[in-house]
Amino acid sequence: MNVSYQWLKEYLDLTDITPEELADKMSRTGIEIEDVTIPEAGLKKIVVGYAAEVIDHPDSDHLHVCQVDIGEAELSQIVCGAPNIAAGQKIIVALPGSRITGNVKIKKGKMRGQVSNGMICSLEELGYSEKVTPKQYAEGIYVLSENAVPGESVFPYLAMDDAILELSITPNRADALSMRGVAHEVGAIYNQKPMFKGFTLTETTDENIEDYIKVAVENSEDTPSYNIRVIKDVKVEESPLWLQTKLMNAGIRPLNNIVDITNYILLEYGQPLHAFDYDRLNSKEILVRRAKNGEALTTLDGKERNLSPENIVITNGEKPVALAGVMGGMDSEIQADTVNVALEAALFEPIAIRKTAKEFNLRSEASSRYEKGINHATIMTAGDHAAALIAELAGGTVVTGKASENTVEAKDCVVSITLDKLNRSLGTEITAEEVTAIFDRLGFKSTETNGLFEVAVPPRRWDIAIEADLVEEVARIYGYDNLPSTLPTTESVPGKLNDKQRLIRHTRHYLEGAGLSQAISYVLTTPEKASQFMLRESQMTQIEMPMSEDRSTLRMNLLSGLLDNTHYNIARKNADVALYEIGHVFYQEDGQLLPLEEDHLSGVLTGSLKDSNWQGKAPKVNFFDIKGILEGLVATYGLTEAVTFVADENREGMHPGRTAAIYLGEKEIGFIGQLHPLTAKAYELKETYAFELNLQAIADADKHPTIYAGIPKYPGMTRDIALLVEETVTNQQLTDLILEKGGKYLTGVRLFDIYQGSNIEAGKKSLAYTLSYLNPADTLVEEEVTKAFEKVTTALIETYHVVVR
Repeated sequence: MNVSYQWLKEYLDLTDITPEELADKMSRTGIEIEDVTIPEAGLKKIVVGYAAEVIDHPDSDHLHVCQVDIGEAELSQIVCGAPNIAAGQKIIVALPGSRITGNVKIKKGKMRGQVSNGMICSLEELGYSEKVTPKQYAEGIYVLSENAVPGESVFPYLAMDDAILELSITPNRADALSMRGVAHEVGAIYNQKPMFKGFTLTETTDENIEDYIKVAVENSEDTPSYNIRVIKDVKVEESPLWLQTKLMNAGIRPLNNIVDITNYILLEYGQPLHAFDYDRLNSKEILVRRAKNGEALTTLDGKERNLSPENIVITNGEKPVALAGVMGGMDSEIQADTVNVALEAALFEPIAIRKTAKEFNLRSEASSRYEKGINHATIMTAGDHAAALIAELAGGTVVTGKASENTVEAKDCVVSITLDKLNRSLGTEITAEEVTAIFDRLGFKSTETNGLFEVAVPPRRWDIAIEADLVEEVARIYGYDNLPSTLPTTESVPGKLNDKQRLIRHTRHYLEGAGLSQAISYVLTTPEKASQFMLRESQMTQIEMPMSEDRSTLRMNLLSGLLDNTHYNIARKNADVALYEIGHVFYQEDGQLLPLEEDHLSGVLTGSLKDSNWQGKAPKVNFFDIKGILEGLVATYGLTEAVTFVADENREGMHPGRTAAIYLGEKEIGFIGQLHPLTAKAYELKETYAFELNLQAIADADKHPTIYAGIPKYPGMTRDIALLVEETVTNQQLTDLILEKGGKYLTGVRLFDIYQGSNIEAGKKSLAYTLSYLNPADTLVEEEVTKAFEKVTTALIETYHVVVR
C-alpha cells in the first residue's frame, strides 16, 4: 500500500519527523517500508500556466500555437499538440531549461516555423503512470483547478511535493491497509493519539429509505453485514483536485466524483464501498445470494463472466448486478447522466471472495481487503462518511435511513496475560507501569491486578486474539533493539568433517585443479531426463502437484542436468565447457515409502581444455582426456580394490565404440565415454564426453591408510619397451600383466606412445611403455633391473604373443 506522508500529517503531528525517519521507525516496529519516493524528485522549473489564447498552427493540422501566462510581464508562446488544449485553461508548463521525467531537458525551439518557449505537459510527462491518469486527460494535457496561480510551482497543486511510503503489508496486519490504520500504528510508535476529522450527515426529512429500496440476504454467513444508502439528485462531474491527487498518489485512477469518493473512503477506512446507479438497477429490491449455474454478468471491465455457486452476487431481486466484493456490473455503473446513487457498504465471507477473485483473475483493492479482513466497527461509519461526501461534492441529498441486514456485533476482544509471561518471553524486566503505558499507546484499554493484565483490544486490530499476540505488540513498541540478546549455553563440541565429507571436498579440489568448474542443477526435472543414463533400475519419484512438467520428477542421474547446463553455455557462445557436479540422485523401489538418496559424481567435457596460442591451435578434448582426469582422481582415493574400465557397447545414450563401464573390483560403479551423436543432437551439442560415478560406493569402499614417506635416498631406474600386438589387446591387459610380473621394485608403468599405420602390419598396433624401478632401501644394480625386465618381456611374449620392437 502507498501511504501519503502529507495525508498522515492530517491525523498526527509529524513536524520534526522526516519521511525517511518515519520509514525507518516503522520498519523497526513491524511494518516494513519498501521505499520512500517524492514524485517531484528529478523535476524542476515546472509551473502553472494560463492559456490566454489558443489558435491553430498555420502549417499543421494538429498543432496549436498558445499564448501562455506564466506569471511574467509578457505572455510566452508555446506550441502544443494536445487535442484538449483550449483557451482559459490552467495548465502545466515546463519552462526552457526545465527537466521532465526521464531527465529530459526542455529547450527553446521552433515547431513548423513557430517559436515554442517550453512545453505544455501531460501527467505522464511528470512521471505519472498511465494507469492513474484521469480518463478525461488520458489522451492530452492535464487541466488544473481554477485557483491555481500562474507562475507558481505546479508541484504543491498536484501534491508532488508529498513523500509516498510504500508499505509491505503482511497478511496478519491488514489493519494497515487503511490510512486510519497506519495513523494508529504511527501514533503508537510516537506516543500520539490520531485526531480524525468528523463529518456531518444531513438526511432528508420528507423521504425514507423504505420508499426507495429494501435489502435481503440469503445467507448471513456469506454476508454478515449489508447496508444501502440512497443519495438522490447528484451531479456526476470531475472530482476536486485534492481528491484526485490523493487517489493518484495512492496508485488509483480518478474517474468521477462519485466513484472517487468510494475509493477515498476505501483508502481512509479500509472499507470497500460500491456505488450503483439507482435508476439502472430497475428494482427497489437488493438480494444478496450465491450465483446460479448458467447465470452471467458483464463486469465493469466489459467482460462477460459465467457464474457458478462459488460466487456471491448482488442482484436486483432477479439478475446479478455485481460480483460481491470484487467488481460491479456494467449495467448499473455510475455514468455521466446518473442522478440517483445507491451506495453499498458491506462485509462478505473472505474465502468466497478470494476464490471468486482468483477464478476470474479480478484481484482488486476491494477484494484484497475483504480477503484479509476489515474493521467491523467502521462498516456503517465509512458508508455514512461516503454519503456525506457525495452530498457535499456532488450536490446530492441523502435519503433518511439505510436499508440493512446486519448480524455483525463489533466489540472488543479481551485477552489476558501476566507480567511474568511477558518478561519471560522477551527476556526483559519491564515494569507493570511500562506495560500499561505501551497498551495505552496502542489504544488498548487495560487493567492490571497483581501482575495480571486484562486487555481490551478494539475491533480495528482483529489480528490480536491470544497472549502471544500481546507479547509481540509489547515487543514492537518497547523496541526490538532494546530487547537483551544472549547466546545459548550449550556444551562445546569440536567440529570436523566425516570421511564422506572429506572425500567430497577432496574430489572438488582435484576436479577444479584439473580445469573443471562446479555446477549445481535442479533435482527436479522431466520424466524423460530423469530416467536417462541410469546406473540401476528404479521407478520414478514424481511430485503430486508440480510447478510445471519440467520440474515434476526427482532425478535419477546427474548427467542430464549437466548436459542442460552445457547447452546453456554453448547457446551463449561459450564453446569450451568443462563441468562437474556432486549431488543426490533418487531411486524408488516397490514398497518404499521414501526414495533412496545416493551421492553421484558426474562430469562433462566439450570443446577444448586449453586456449589457442602462437604455438598452435588448441586440441579438442577426446576420450583419453576425460579418462585421464578420472583415473588421476581415482588414484588419489587409495582404494584397496582396483578400478578398471571395460568396453561397453550397449550403454543407452552413449557412443557404442567409445564408452566404457567403470568397475570397482567386481562391482559396476559408473560409466565414461562419448555421448551418442543422436543424444548430443537432442541437447544441441557437438562432440561431448562425459562420465557418471556412484560416489557413495567409493565412499563406502575400503581404502589403504595414508602413509607419508620421505624423498627416496637412492636413485631409481627406467626401462622403455615397444610392443607390437594384436589390435584387440587392450592397454589395460598389458599394464596389468606388466605390474603382475614386474617384481617388487617396479613402481610405475606409463604408456607414452601408440602407433598404427604405415610400416605396421594390418590388424596390429605398436604400444610403447616406460617402466620405473626403485629400491627405497638400497641402490638398484643393473642386474636386478635387467632380470625383472626380462621376466616382463617373457610374460608378454608368452601371454599375448607380442613382438618386442
